[in-house]
Amino acid sequence: MASLTPKVAIITGASSGIGEATVLALAEAGAKVALVARRAERLEALTKRIQESGGVALAIVADITDEAQARDIVNKTQAEWGRVDILVNNAGVMLLGTIDGADTEDWRRMFNTNVMGLMYATHAALPIMKAQQQGHIVNISSVAGRVVSAGTGVYNATKWAVGAFSESLRQEVHKDNIRVTIIEPGLVATELPQHITNPAAKERAKNFYESVTNLESEDIAAAIVYAVTQPPRVNVNEILIRPTEQER
Repeated sequence: MASLTPKVAIITGASSGIGEATVLALAEAGAKVALVARRAERLEALTKRIQESGGVALAIVADITDEAQARDIVNKTQAEWGRVDILVNNAGVMLLGTIDGADTEDWRRMFNTNVMGLMYATHAALPIMKAQQQGHIVNISSVAGRVVSAGTGVYNATKWAVGAFSESLRQEVHKDNIRVTIIEPGLVATELPQHITNPAAKERAKNFYESVTNLESEDIAAAIVYAVTQPPRVNVNEILIRPTEQER
């Protein structure tokens, strides 16, 4: 594996699941990592773990749905280490349920986190990456950004938005040597389904997850490391990764 020393990476949603695994994988590859999430204790424990293994880490407690906080994340990282090379927009929520009768607050939470937070962090990082004339933005989408199902419509909409935004961004910034990668996982064993507020949707999701052998967070982290360690001439635009047993 190519070394990421002395690159600087920001990872949102870093306190668990794919974010936590990505932080560890990037740190192991030699990157300095800024860990972003709302759960301070988890961030502190993860930062300590990285530092004890010889890595360099910075914990930033923030809510990326707040534009000012998203901008502050990027500014703090640059102030600490002088640059931002990799931004992994991983923070996300999956609040499944039918459109009819939905709690529309779930819709706002998903769009604010999955779409607006991702865009705020990207917007803040771009001027730095352009000045450097290099950078890499990795946006975590989902197979739900490709395959639509009844009962997942608004979550689908957020992930389709991530795909559209990512491709438009790639076309805008490729001449600045900024690479854009979208990662689309299938079923991954994380906390994501536990946060569903609709009881019927939560039960359906539980049954679906239990029907196949899920991917592990480390599988997605490995895909991210693969993308960001390619030679500068290579821009891995999209990685769709499903469990072997998952049909759709």
